[in-house]
This record gives sequence, C-alpha cells and structure tokens, in this order.
Amino acid sequence: MADKKKPRYGAWIIVGVLLLGLAGFGTGGLSGNIRNIGTVGDKDVTVASYQRALNEQIRGLSAQFGQQISFQQAQAFGLDQMALSQVVLLRTLDNEASQLGISVGDARVFERLRSIPSFQGAGGFNRETYRLALQQTGQSAAEFEAEIREETARSLLQGAVVSGIPAPQALADTLVQYVSETRSITWAVVDGNDLTSPVPGATPAAQQEYYDANPDEFTLPESRDITYVWLTPNMIIDDMVVADAAIERLYNERIAEFQQPERRLVERLVYLDQARAEDAVARINAGEATFEDLVAERGLTLTDIDLGDVSQEDLRGAGEAVFAADTGAVVGPYNSPLGPAVFRVNAVLAAQEIPLEEATPELRDELAADAARQFINDSADSIIDLLAGGATMADLAERTDMRLGTINWTPENTEGIAAYDAFRAEAAAVEAGQFPEIFDLADGGIFALTLDGIVPPTLQPLDEVRDAVSDAWQAQERQAAVIARAEEISEEILPLTGFETLGLEPFVEQDLTRRAFVEGTPPGFNDALFEMSIGDVRVIDAEDRALIVRLDDISAPDLADEAVIAQREAMAENARAGIAQDIFDAYATALQQSTEQSLNQQTINAVNAQFQ
Repeated sequence: MADKKKPRYGAWIIVGVLLLGLAGFGTGGLSGNIRNIGTVGDKDVTVASYQRALNEQIRGLSAQFGQQISFQQAQAFGLDQMALSQVVLLRTLDNEASQLGISVGDARVFERLRSIPSFQGAGGFNRETYRLALQQTGQSAAEFEAEIREETARSLLQGAVVSGIPAPQALADTLVQYVSETRSITWAVVDGNDLTSPVPGATPAAQQEYYDANPDEFTLPESRDITYVWLTPNMIIDDMVVADAAIERLYNERIAEFQQPERRLVERLVYLDQARAEDAVARINAGEATFEDLVAERGLTLTDIDLGDVSQEDLRGAGEAVFAADTGAVVGPYNSPLGPAVFRVNAVLAAQEIPLEEATPELRDELAADAARQFINDSADSIIDLLAGGATMADLAERTDMRLGTINWTPENTEGIAAYDAFRAEAAAVEAGQFPEIFDLADGGIFALTLDGIVPPTLQPLDEVRDAVSDAWQAQERQAAVIARAEEISEEILPLTGFETLGLEPFVEQDLTRRAFVEGTPPGFNDALFEMSIGDVRVIDAEDRALIVRLDDISAPDLADEAVIAQREAMAENARAGIAQDIFDAYATALQQSTEQSLNQQTINAVNAQFQ
C-alpha cells in the first residue's frame, strides 16, 4: 500500500531521484569501499556507527508510539539529525581523549568484555560465544575491542570534566523546606442548596447582555465541507470467496495455536555447580529460605528467571518432575542448558485442542479480510488512472466499489471516516482545487477527497441559542450568589469556630504538602492554601460551588527524619548532576567548535536511502 501521506506514483519519483543521487557511488551503491561518512579531527565517523545510532533512535520512538514508525516519520521528527549529532559528538570526545593521551590497557578492555551478558557461557566469559555474537553483527574482534577502548577512554574524559562538583547543600535545604513544609486545614462546601433565595431566570435584556459579552461560547468553529469516497475491507469482506482448502492449509500452518500440549508457567534459577543448587533446595525444604530469597541472593529478580509457559519437552530432563509438581512447588536441582537449576511451578495450563471445524469461522474471516485488502490494493492503480483522467468523487463511486460521502468536518468530528487519523490529517490539509489523490487507511482501506468549501467560525443568532444563553446566565448568577453566601458565612469563622455550628459539614486535612491532592477541590487549591497564614479564612471558587477554607497550622519538615534526609540528599544529588551535565554540555560544545569536522552529505543521504 502507498504511504498515507503520498500518492502511489510518488514512490517511483522518489526512487528515480535516489537512483540519480546515488549514481556517484558507482555500480555498487554503498559498497564495502565506503566505510565512513566523514571525519572529526583525526577520527573517522563510520557508516556503521551512524546506522546503529539511527536504528536506536527509530526503535526508541517506535517503542514510545507502540508501533513501528517509517523512516519518513523518523526524518519528520529529526531523528536522522539527532543520530548524526550523537555520533559526531562521540567522535569529537574520542579525538580529544586521543589528543590528551587518555587510553586504557588490554586488562581493562577484557574486564569490560567479561561484564557483557551476551558473551557469557556456563562458566563465565566464553570466547566462542563472543566470536559468534560479533559475527552476527558483522564486526571483527579488533573493531569491537577498539570501540570498547575508546568508549572507556571517553568515560574517563567525561569523568575528569565533571568530577569534583559538590552537591549544592544550601539549594537542597531550601528545596526540601519548600517541598516538605505542611499545612493543616478545615474546609467546607457551600453550594446552591445554601442560598437563602432562588436565582431568578434571565430576562431578555440579561440574555442579550450575556450573549454580547460571551460570543465565543456561541460561535461554531471553522468547518470544512468535504466530499469523499472510500473503500475499506469491512465493506467488501462478505463478497470475498474463501476456499475450504485455504482454510485447512492455514489451520495446518498454525497448528501450534490450536493444538497445544499441557504447559506450565515456570521460573528457573540456575547455579554454577550441583553442590550449590542442592544446598539451595535443602534450605527451602528446611524452611530457612524462600525461593524469592534465593533469587535475591543471586542479585536477580523474578522477571530475570521467568521462563514463561513451557511444555514438558522444553524442560528436557527436568520436564517430568516439573510437570508432576503442584502449583507453587519448588523442585530440583536438575540439569538445564545453562547448568544445575532449581525450578518453581507457578501455574498449570491445560492442554488446548481446537478442531478445524471450530477454528474455521475465525480463519475464514481472517482470510476474507486479507483477500479484501488485496482486492483494494489491486484496485488502487485503476482508481488512480481514473483520477488522472479527471474523474470526480461521484464518478469513482459510480465506476468502482468505492462509496461516496460528504462531511462537514471539524477537528472535533471523529465519527465515520473521520475516526481514521489519515483522513483527519488530509481533511485538515486539503485545499480548494487540489488534485485528488488516493490515500491509505490504517485497516487496509483507501480514500480520496475534495474540498468543497470552508465555513469560517460563525456566531449563532441569539434566537437559535436563547435557551443555552439563559442557562449560562443563570449558572453564572447562581455561582455569584454562592460565592457571596460563602463570603458572608466566612466572616463568622474564627480560629476556634466549629464549622458545624454554622450549619457546615467540616472536612479536616492534616499535614498537606504542596504536592498533596484533596479530592473535591479545584486546580490552584494548593497554591491558595500555601499563600495563607495561620487563622486565615478564604473563599475559593470551585466552578459550581464555593469552598470555605481555614488554615489551622503550618509545620516545618523534621530535618532529622530519615525520609526527609533521603529526600534532601536526592535533591542535592539531582542538582549536582544537573550542574555537571550543564558543565559537560558547555565543554562538549566548545570542543566541537574547536575541532575540525568534515562530513560527506552525499554518503549520509545514501545511508538514509537504505532506511526507506
């Protein structure tokens, strides 16, 4: 399918441009001869380092969005420039470390290698595992160890720049005083039920006055009159013919989903040798330790040792004993691929056998949906040809399976086709007279649209909104009366006055901090509270009611309290880290300005093209 934002023929134009742009690289494009995108000082900036940095940026943003983003989206967010800046900065620091003679020996490099989990075997660091891991990434040991050496030297340089910065204790003291100081209050609610007389209805003059003073409340937003055609898989799914043989073939391909043996949810704790594993089981059996204790002793978490749901076959030699154990039981030790292990059974999952007949409706719908998406995809080119020939939206609806519709669209409209992000984006951007294009929908559908006109923000006539104006005026007057009544009551409240003696239901809150939340209070409640002095009484507007608040006490934080001490230390460390980061950023900026850089934009463009 085409990109949501571009017509289908646009991809061929882009390909043509890229082919012309890459012509200078020879017949091999980015061949093995092109290894660098430039230099920083005496250091090469490799293609591989830029590719890795860009991949990490794209993966990180994709994880935030919960779906894989395209390279075009990554560029829109500036991820390519972020990745380039990142690798250039690192090479600038590497160059400076080299100029200063900062380096580390082989022993330090090997120590770092031994700490990387991917290179570990049953007995610790494993050279064969190390070799295979590097082989998968396309790196040689010499290249990887050079990176480790430079990374360590870079860390030493950074440490030297920011070391010795003291924690700003005075700032931490001020912050902890501000954050941890508390207030104790008594408060009550005053609403329309506390009024001594009802609020009268709005007169025509009052309605006119309110209408004139608040035009925004009665103004319709700008809207766009749009004619569109669309086609989604759900519109044609019932017309798709699915062969029984295709259903059976799909069932057999995914047989593991429909026929699963009995399984267990299992955790596995591996030990270096049999004696230690046996000692662990003996301690559990004697009641000297729990399974959680054993995990914690190894510096692990339950997540680290969770195997998920496994079959008896998956557990190999331990399978029979684990499957014979009750839920919650700990068994072992038994041999595992990683060494002697202790197992805990967390749940029993019964065998699952769904016959073909039972799975058929679901599989038929899935295949029909796939067929519908394929049909739409195959139809797109002919629809594009019709548009190129001058077909209107009505013509497309008459000559294809697409359905015609109109919509008075605003950003608040999310019904029907406006439920799709792609449509809303194009509806907001389309211009009058713009040549219509085919765009994709997230479910595999397509659509095209034209803008018929734009209706500017329009103030509705008073006669059409008179009831709404009257209701709004009365709500305003009622709230004003409630505030006035609350002010009247508050004048009778002294520091020791019981709220109940004035017919109020009191709420008492103790030791509120600036970050506390009191249910039933409006935004800004805490700000008002911390502006008051002991004994002050204040009326706070809460939209459709009023709050009467009395400040009863102010308490300074106990600086000897362990929690306050920990908070103070954390604040001091955060402040120190922030200062250190600012100093390092300034150092790095100055370093980059004084270090010669030479980047080949043509090579960078070629690398970017590989991501598209």
